[in-house]
Amino acid sequence: MAEQKPQSYDERIYKGTDAYKVTAQNAAASTAHNWRHFNYEEVPGSRGESVFVIDMGEFYLAGVLEGLGTKNLVADAYRGINSQSNYWPIAQCNVATRVNDLVVSGARPMVMWEHVAAGETAWFADVERGTDLNLGTAAVCNEIGIVWAGGESPTLPDIIVPDAAELSGFLLGEIKPKERYVRGDVLQAGDAIVLVESSGMHANGYSSARDLAKKLPDEYATLLEDGTPFGEALLKPTIIYSDLVQSLLDEGLEVHRMEHITGHGWRKLMRSERQFTYRMHQIPDAMAIYEFIQRHLGLSNYDMFDTYNMGAGLAIYLPPAEAPAAINIAEDRGRKAWDAGVVEEGPKQVVIEPLDNLVLPGSSINIR
Repeated sequence: MAEQKPQSYDERIYKGTDAYKVTAQNAAASTAHNWRHFNYEEVPGSRGESVFVIDMGEFYLAGVLEGLGTKNLVADAYRGINSQSNYWPIAQCNVATRVNDLVVSGARPMVMWEHVAAGETAWFADVERGTDLNLGTAAVCNEIGIVWAGGESPTLPDIIVPDAAELSGFLLGEIKPKERYVRGDVLQAGDAIVLVESSGMHANGYSSARDLAKKLPDEYATLLEDGTPFGEALLKPTIIYSDLVQSLLDEGLEVHRMEHITGHGWRKLMRSERQFTYRMHQIPDAMAIYEFIQRHLGLSNYDMFDTYNMGAGLAIYLPPAEAPAAINIAEDRGRKAWDAGVVEEGPKQVVIEPLDNLVLPGSSINIR
């Protein structure tokens, strides 16, 4: 019998925003007829997915708008412990939120804009923090091959609290030739689910983690079982999957769908509109950061897999015969990967066999 789950703090946040997202998507769809003013059109199946895709004729453009969340607040708090701004890894995590969403479509990241909104002008006057954020952002862009076009940096008192900033931005990518578009709607029963490792929490679940830090005797300096300070574990840079995805496509693998596992935890595995059961027969080894959070917050396995990536940052759905090749490509790039599950006919749900067939019901995710 599946565990009964009380709502976590982070899930209450998601449920509060998911209804708004659905309303926004419906309103946005009412503007689609305005493409008639241009010589382009949207790819209808992309609306409501992680990536919006525009048919430019000879190729596709893909766009993503995304924000970091509250991870940078951990960087600010941990600064008093390690005497560093901690915004170099924050820069990578900020860019990664967009890149990892974008690449699930098969797009190659091309050009981006940054948005940094602060509660007061003093935030921008911090030279060390600003330099680390800007140079770190440029370094990530150069590593991936992205053009940083510009951005906006407003000061918003009474909207954003003093000493804090919101980091987000927009990213455009190119899908060329069109055959490299991973549409997602060709997902089918029998597909293997290959999971690729995460480096840790990436960029979700930080609201509850910050609340936990306040209750610990040494706050962010509290050590995990492996000896890593809590704050350091929370600030591990997010893995960026763009090179892996391009390699999968370069090798001609028949990728039916991909999911960036971030907000909504393992519920994200069933983001497709298709009614399938996602049966997981393997999970990543337990990570010290998640064991620590689960123990100190008294969370069930349901809570953990409902909210966190639990060691898996990317899911790749493809024919089972191609799963070994996908795993080899990931491992050639230094990333652990597992042939972890299978797509089956059945009710929309995630079934995690190693946890006594723990069920995440399809009704728990409603973001369309």
